[in-house]
Amino acid sequence: MLDSLKGVKWWVRNVAKHPNSFWLQTSRDRTYPDFVAQLDDDRIFVVEYKGADRWADASEDRAIGAAWERAGGGLYLMVGKRVDNLDVRGQLRRKLGST
Repeated sequence: MLDSLKGVKWWVRNVAKHPNSFWLQTSRDRTYPDFVAQLDDDRIFVVEYKGADRWADASEDRAIGAAWERAGGGLYLMVGKRVDNLDVRGQLRRKLGST
């Protein structure tokens, strides 16, 4: 889906615990978002997918990602199969302001 989004220059699968992986510090460990993309305007867009069974347990990851985004690190989005009545593509497009 990232390939089809307007404004995405490139993306990579972020491999957890690889020496060159992107990670954010949590209170007990690190969180490794699933994908890292560069947008056409050179901002970084970080995407984490969580299934419904793990959504509630990921509240700290969402908070850390939101704090990283507010601090100017880039854009962060945790997507699920269906959030706010949007599928994954809709969630991605909403975050990027695409139609």
